[in-house]
Amino acid sequence: MSGLGKLRVAVIGAGAAGLCAARHLLSRRDTFATPVVYELSKNIGGTWVYEERVGCYDNGLPIHSSMYRDLRTNIPKEVMSFPDFTFAKHLPSFVHHTEVRKYLEQYCDHFRLWDHIQFGTSVASVTPVDVKGGWNGLAWDVTSNDGEDHSKSTTERFDAVMVCNGHFYDPYIPAIPGLEKFKGRLMHSHDYRSAEPLAGKSVVLLGAGLSGLDIAMELSNVDAQVILSHGQRPLTCPLPPGVQQAPPVTSVLDDGTLEFKNGERAKPEVFLFCTGYNFTFPFLDKKVGVKVQEHLVWPLYKFIIPPAYPSLFIVGICRAICPFPHFHIQSQFVLSVLDGSFRLPSREEMEKDIELDIAARCGRGIATRHILKLDSEQWAYNDELAHLGGFKPLPRYWSNLYESNKVFRARDMLNYKTYNYTVLENMEWKVHDLHGLQLQKPLAVKKQM
Repeated sequence: MSGLGKLRVAVIGAGAAGLCAARHLLSRRDTFATPVVYELSKNIGGTWVYEERVGCYDNGLPIHSSMYRDLRTNIPKEVMSFPDFTFAKHLPSFVHHTEVRKYLEQYCDHFRLWDHIQFGTSVASVTPVDVKGGWNGLAWDVTSNDGEDHSKSTTERFDAVMVCNGHFYDPYIPAIPGLEKFKGRLMHSHDYRSAEPLAGKSVVLLGAGLSGLDIAMELSNVDAQVILSHGQRPLTCPLPPGVQQAPPVTSVLDDGTLEFKNGERAKPEVFLFCTGYNFTFPFLDKKVGVKVQEHLVWPLYKFIIPPAYPSLFIVGICRAICPFPHFHIQSQFVLSVLDGSFRLPSREEMEKDIELDIAARCGRGIATRHILKLDSEQWAYNDELAHLGGFKPLPRYWSNLYESNKVFRARDMLNYKTYNYTVLENMEWKVHDLHGLQLQKPLAVKKQM
């Protein structure tokens, strides 16, 4: 604890989650000392900072950004924002990534976060220490390196640590038999910046998540011939010209030909993986016991807290979510744990809760690798955290608008980003297409919310 009995909290990462954590800690000066935010790069914004280069910086450090040049958000700004800080009114609903970065910089200005961020600082280790009289008998030693060559090492002690290091920078490449025999250009979407270098080329794009679909559309615009290879149900919405679907690639033959699950084959010039990313926490002491297996980070109570070390909080690892509001809810939940307004169950009870939760999800047919993919379950999760922590849940229209956008996207992936949403005074909302025509809300969503 700091001299005044206030809790000292370290925040790792100054992306959207880390900034949100710092904003809430600073709003509670009665309980918390000013936070220290460690940021590896020279900028705030994490994944929203576009870097044209790929690979490594001049100093040998890896380039973390996976942002591509023409990316526009796939969630309307009306529900993408933090609930306590809106995007500028004049912007369209689906904004270019530069506007999101600007928005995060304005968030820093508004909540006066800049002075608490240590830029150009990498966290080398986060180690638990038994401390009599510490929060739950624990403290944390955070060792960081700063300076150009990262040679200057400093260790500071904290009562708690919020890990907000993001999960869009360590590419996941699935193990495909014979992959090393592929003769063309092999790349992951992490290193994709723009479509022009692939103009006119034949491309097999593996993975039909949101970035896979987005990149397929960009490639179509430069006359690439794209085979969208994926294991989901075939897409029924209109596809862009030059894009066709295929089942997953199962192997690469001796001559470099790709073989699909249905036995068909292709020999593209480019094999582009849009297969997501690995979770990685290289600085966490092994004894903390947080493991990553099949894209599941566990054991974590409510996907945040390791039961054996309940003053460590891993924020923002859930996927297929509305990110900024999700961080807003998780950060407030963390504060409610630390200030005692939510009393954590015992270690055994938390472990049991995790076990039952995972078993229930598996029972609903969810594969281990998709447990953190909350999707439509995020709303009940957010509400549960708000209820436990005793703070304000998200406004009711939030889930309805977000889920409606998903329906529009599935129906018309080529045009849904031209729609514009308006939130009305009474917490209702409406949506217009490019021509200003008001669209009907999807029925299924109307009933559901």
